[in-house]
Amino acid sequence: MNTRLDWGDYATLLLIAEGRTLAGAARHSTQSRPTLMRRLNQIEERLGARVFERLRTGYEPTAAGRELIEAAREMQSLAAEAERRVGDRDKRPAGKVVLTTTDTLFAALVAPELPGFSAAFPGIILEVHVSNLLQNLTHREADVALRPASSPEERLVGRKLGNIRQAIFVHHALAEQPLDTLPAIGPGDDLPYPALHAAMRSTGLFQNCTVRLNSILSMHQAVRHMGGAGILPVYLGGNDPDLLQRGEPIAALDTDLWLLTDPALRNTARIRAVLDYFGNCNRLRAKLG
Repeated sequence: MNTRLDWGDYATLLLIAEGRTLAGAARHSTQSRPTLMRRLNQIEERLGARVFERLRTGYEPTAAGRELIEAAREMQSLAAEAERRVGDRDKRPAGKVVLTTTDTLFAALVAPELPGFSAAFPGIILEVHVSNLLQNLTHREADVALRPASSPEERLVGRKLGNIRQAIFVHHALAEQPLDTLPAIGPGDDLPYPALHAAMRSTGLFQNCTVRLNSILSMHQAVRHMGGAGILPVYLGGNDPDLLQRGEPIAALDTDLWLLTDPALRNTARIRAVLDYFGNCNRLRAKLG
């Protein structure tokens, strides 16, 4: 009986370990949940050992599983390092770079800087993946991420660009009206942002909420056009001439903004160009307030 595993088997185990569940692993893979389950069962059958304990809280690696997963991480790191060395043969900043960020960060911070970046680095094709889901840099779903985070993942490197602050904003035509008389715009139940939901309640906006949306960018547009009140990032609402900030930023919503990449890529010329351009952009930093 062949008990040897190939790289695809190790990659499957690493996906499940990092996804914590088969559904979580499937979201970061082209494989479906049933396929991942079938492959895991085949791996365990070949090894004659349990790799994961199936718990109600998720898939927890056994002692044997932890050894295999650590080996998979080492293989992944070696492969990424080999790719980096090959990529570094050409030190010119050219080629494709995949940047992932959220819709609000793209609209307010990244998009205004695209003309300057393209002029500075005409050899780079910047492919931007706008998503509010975290894309995995270590799985090469993206090369660089601009994202809010209280602390970045341990296996990533980068720099903190500043602090994202949020506050209540209203249309400037309503500057003199009491907040409790205005309709409010807030997050819907399918926007997974517990701190924002809590802030809506603590500020008293929740009870006057007449429109609820599933993205911060759409909330911004609703505040502009409906003449109501809403909690928005200062980099978004504070740089909109139609809106006026009411009160101080809400400290409970403060979070850091990070520009991140995988350590194996950070010295590649095209990746370095993206990190340096957006990381050193004073206009971008100034919008954070």
